[in-house]
Amino acid sequence: MVLDFVGGVLLTAVTVFNLSAFVNVLRVSPTAKLRIAGVAGLWIGTQVSLAAAGAFGGALGLQVPLIGIMVVLPVLATAVAWGLSPAVRSALIAVPMELLIGLNIGRVFGAFFLFLAVAGRLDGPFPISAGWGDVITGLAALPLAVAVARQTAGASTIHAWNAFGFLDLVLAVGLGTVSFNGFVLQLIEGGVGSYAVQRLPWSMIPTILVPFYLIIHGIIFAQLREAALVRRQLRNGSV
Repeated sequence: MVLDFVGGVLLTAVTVFNLSAFVNVLRVSPTAKLRIAGVAGLWIGTQVSLAAAGAFGGALGLQVPLIGIMVVLPVLATAVAWGLSPAVRSALIAVPMELLIGLNIGRVFGAFFLFLAVAGRLDGPFPISAGWGDVITGLAALPLAVAVARQTAGASTIHAWNAFGFLDLVLAVGLGTVSFNGFVLQLIEGGVGSYAVQRLPWSMIPTILVPFYLIIHGIIFAQLREAALVRRQLRNGSV
């Protein structure tokens, strides 16, 4: 279908661009950048292979929340690396905030959830919530990134946008899980549910892009917290 072709091309482009831009600005050695890119490439290849084999919508997928596990694993691995390695923590905290915010522009393609719903390939509250949540987050990302770069954005504004974008992803994953027809944890019944995102190219969203954006939101929260601590120390030092 045309929708699948266009979606596949755009999602692949966003994935490649996000990974390239993120790895390129990391303050690590070229060798480390190659390793990070290699691990990310292996993860992407694994997710595409699993989806192509029908693993997410197969018998195992009906008993185990495979997509949910794929969302959590990269986030958990990053959190562990952050906690155990000062070098990792330093490299991630140094990524320019305007870039982290700007990369969320790609989430405007969350509009595909709405297109899939119109085409009858997604149903229930999942595509509406995920679609509009991503579009709003993506549209707000560009002016906010520009404001951050110009140092005219307030911390409260960044916090609000970051919290909205983070909760949008969490809610989307939750609604997609409970809308999965035949799944042991299904709570929302009717129509095709979240069928489309269990298969390519749409499975790339929850298994590749969602973990990436969750990690980005986590880094931004950490940067905001560190900036607040610095401001507090400066105020205390000036008294």
